[in-house]
Amino acid sequence: MELYFTRHGRTQWNQEARFQGRDGDSPLLPESYLAIEALGERCRALSFEAVYASPLKRARDTAAGIVAYQDPRPPIIYDDGLREIGMGQLEGQLIAEARKLYQPELDALRHRPDRFNPERFGGEDYQAMLSRSLSVIRRACANAEKGPLLFVSHGVTLTGAIQTLVGKPLSDVRKMGGLENNTLSQVTIDADGKATLVLWNDASHLRMISQKSR
Repeated sequence: MELYFTRHGRTQWNQEARFQGRDGDSPLLPESYLAIEALGERCRALSFEAVYASPLKRARDTAAGIVAYQDPRPPIIYDDGLREIGMGQLEGQLIAEARKLYQPELDALRHRPDRFNPERFGGEDYQAMLSRSLSVIRRACANAEKGPLLFVSHGVTLTGAIQTLVGKPLSDVRKMGGLENNTLSQVTIDADGKATLVLWNDASHLRMISQKSR
């Protein structure tokens, strides 16, 4: 079965470098809709059986934009398990300001998730986030006839879920970096249930937008 993954479009808080987790949300930037259209065009021929998305508006709007290019249009299934990792008291806060108080925790979040402890700011730990997101992915696979499936979610959630799905230990799930907005990643699951990473953080469709705007 073929699984595809994309992070939502770039938002106002992304641009302002603010934390935007499970309980925070901000609008997509106007230019994000061009990126979503480019991704939708790229995915047109994939004919997704179903699309699973985070219920946060930035992910909902991204999923809707992609599905608009599908014929027939697959159902969009919203699931709380695909929300971004919770950042507690840091939701909406400037990342630069938060680093002054929580640099060890935030360094671990980005580079060593196995050492990430969000207790001081009331955030969600990595294992809890992985448990809920992987549960959605595995349940979606079990319910699918043959795929392909698309998952529209968030940077930390998808990076951790994809890398864990293909067998990386928690300490290594950030070794390839985090996912950028509106990129495409792909995992193939064979008959024995083995997951293989085929495509990671691919932005070739976004480069076409840059070339057209020059």
